[in-house]
Amino acid sequence: MIPDAHTKPMRRMPAPLAERGFTLLELLVALAIFAILAVMAYRGLDVVLASDRTAQIQAQRLATLQTVYRLMGRDIEQAAARSIRDQFGDRQAALLGDSSTLELSRAGRRNPAHLPRSRIQRVGYQLGDDRLMRSGWAVLDRAQDAEPSRSEVLEQVEELGFRYLDRKQGWQAHWPIQNDDASRLALPMAVEVTLTLKDFGQVVWLFRVPDGVVPVQAKNGGA
Repeated sequence: MIPDAHTKPMRRMPAPLAERGFTLLELLVALAIFAILAVMAYRGLDVVLASDRTAQIQAQRLATLQTVYRLMGRDIEQAAARSIRDQFGDRQAALLGDSSTLELSRAGRRNPAHLPRSRIQRVGYQLGDDRLMRSGWAVLDRAQDAEPSRSEVLEQVEELGFRYLDRKQGWQAHWPIQNDDASRLALPMAVEVTLTLKDFGQVVWLFRVPDGVVPVQAKNGGA
């Protein structure tokens, strides 16, 4: 049958959307969007993880600082007016320090084994290789070959400083006070400790020294 000239040809209807596939261009665009979202999510996660690591490091550092603070506080706040003799036999003050080192006799030494030893111990603090070091001597009056045991208590320390508060409320850079024999038998009222840290900057601690202390006389080289 010959179609009428006025009859319009039938057109094919497009397939439903559910039956259509993705073109290559659409797939590439979808992959590009997915890649961008993945990169953004990874960067966000990396920032969160880096922040968490930094927070953990800082928390651990603060915990270490608190431990050092308590350690120095116990040593200084239990200072005893007990002078010693060094390895040369010379008498040294109960607390001996300058602007960068500190050495003192402190009470309250633990003795769980009940050994025949003094309850007073000689300890010291100084800076070495950007580390705060604590020294401890086994006996108060030392022999010529006496060597302290040293332990690292804090790292990343650039500077260490001490000041000493005298009975007239004045700060001194040395203890005993130079040209003041009376200070050799006494303790300062307080000790100021200044630490310059690589990560936290300057930290200043102030420790009170017990008031009204009475010099302790040596008994048979012990307490």
